[in-house]
Amino acid sequence: MKGQTDLLLCNNLKELKLSSMLKHYQAQSRQSSEAGMSYEDFLLSLTEIELQVRSENRLKRYLREANFPLTKTLENFKFESAPGLDKRLIVELSTGRYIKEKRNVIFVGKTGAGKTHLSIGLGIDACRHGIRTKFITGSKLVNELIELRDERLLSKAIKRYTKYGLLVLDELGYIPFSKEGSELLFQLLSERNEIGSVIITTNLGFSDWTQIFGEATLTAALLDRLTHRAHIIECDWDSYRLKNSIKLQNMDR
Repeated sequence: MKGQTDLLLCNNLKELKLSSMLKHYQAQSRQSSEAGMSYEDFLLSLTEIELQVRSENRLKRYLREANFPLTKTLENFKFESAPGLDKRLIVELSTGRYIKEKRNVIFVGKTGAGKTHLSIGLGIDACRHGIRTKFITGSKLVNELIELRDERLLSKAIKRYTKYGLLVLDELGYIPFSKEGSELLFQLLSERNEIGSVIITTNLGFSDWTQIFGEATLTAALLDRLTHRAHIIECDWDSYRLKNSIKLQNMDR
């Protein structure tokens, strides 16, 4: 009788797509019997396993979808090399609350100051919190939008990008955009405005953003949308990479 019950239970777990419960059922059943666990505790242990595995698989899927160029976590960021950076704010941002509030984060500062590291770290934490995230450079995104527009797929692309809870736009300002590229990026960010959060890293102060987008009126309208209730973090400390290179050179002497 027990064999038939086990067979039916395993079949039900399979039909319900509770694969982790199915995988661990036999072992948990033996352990619960030996420990004298109640039916409720036995069921609780199985469901906890299922939820844990699903959470781990979701994180792997979200990290793969985000397409981060490197794995750079906030735990590995050298805060001592970033004097003036409010560590408490970064820790607060790592909770993902700003994403629930539909607020943006803008890192402004010198090349090599760790802006990309911080943005990736926050992006990874967003994935950990179950938030769909996408990482892409500004120039790559603009090129993609232009190509998709030519293929009459622009509306689908914008719709896809608006579904991400967090869009990390890296290296905005390193390469100026064409007029059509600026307009397409403006369209996408406008569609995302107050729907999802954006993290931007840029080496240009806001007064110089016309160098990127060209048209002053469009630039002003975009800044108005992006900076509204945003966390603006100025990264004005010296380049960590440069300081590290100088340190290594001195060690070789």
